[in-house]
Amino acid sequence: MSNTQLTNTQTQVLQHAIDHSSGRINWFPDSVKGGARKKVLDALLGRELIMSDGSDWLVATPGYEALGCARSPVAAMATPPTRKARHAPNVSPEAAPAQAPTPVRTRDNSKQAMVIAMLRRSEGATINQICAATNWQAHTVRGTLAGAFTKKLGLTITSTKDVGSERVYRITH
Repeated sequence: MSNTQLTNTQTQVLQHAIDHSSGRINWFPDSVKGGARKKVLDALLGRELIMSDGSDWLVATPGYEALGCARSPVAAMATPPTRKARHAPNVSPEAAPAQAPTPVRTRDNSKQAMVIAMLRRSEGATINQICAATNWQAHTVRGTLAGAFTKKLGLTITSTKDVGSERVYRITH
């Protein structure tokens, strides 16, 4: 095994790709969503442990070596992209293999579920409406929208503001 130090998540992602999908990265632990997936891919890409074939992310030869695994024929033929190619605009971690969208997992009777339901309404919800419904302060609502909903649950939240009215937030698909 090489002396490349990996995080637990990086190790799990690489090992799963090697063991289950011929080196294609198409799985992440359930706790890794949204921006965290991008960070894992960016870190692996930055260390040249993975590479892109244009549509999928693959474990590169150094990735196999980091886990002490024998290289697959695909990885043996492929070389990691150059630094310039790695940062090309058409190759991004968002272009990772398509996975079935994971359903938003939240308890039915929680405040989080109530806020998600409010944001899914056609009229959306304002910060003041969410504050009144949850008894949260405005900064808590904004933090929940940015952190829990966007980063952890991977929801896309948009906001609009008409002249003379409050900003309205909605979940978009």
